[in-house]
Amino acid sequence: MKIYVLLIVTVLCFASCYYNSEEGLYGIVPCDTTDVRYSKQITDIISANCLVCHGGDASNGGGNKLGEYNVLKTLALSGHLLASVTHEPGHQPMPKNAAKLPDCEIAQIRTWIRNGALAN
Repeated sequence: MKIYVLLIVTVLCFASCYYNSEEGLYGIVPCDTTDVRYSKQITDIISANCLVCHGGDASNGGGNKLGEYNVLKTLALSGHLLASVTHEPGHQPMPKNAAKLPDCEIAQIRTWIRNGALAN
C-alpha cells in the first residue's frame, strides 16, 4: 500500500511541474535588441510606420525622406528621431496622430542609434 501512495505522490509532483515559455502561454514574442540592423529591423519599422508620409517626395512629411539612409541617420544621431517616436515634449510626436510605436520597436531604434546608426 505504501508503494502505491509513494507512486501516486511522485506522479502528481512531476505532473504538476512543467515548463512553458511566456511566448507559448500568452503569445508574447520577446524583444530582441542584441543584433539590431538597419537592413532588417530598422527598415522594416520605418517602412511600416513612416514612409506613408516620409517617403517618395516627402511633401507631407516636413521634407524628411526617411527612406533615405543619410536623412534617417542624421535625424537619429541628432536625437530628433528617438525624441519623436517616444513622444518627448518639445518634439513632434510620430507617427503623427497615432499612438507611440510598440516598446520593442522603440528599443530596437534606440539600440541602433546607440550603436552608431550604421548602414548594416
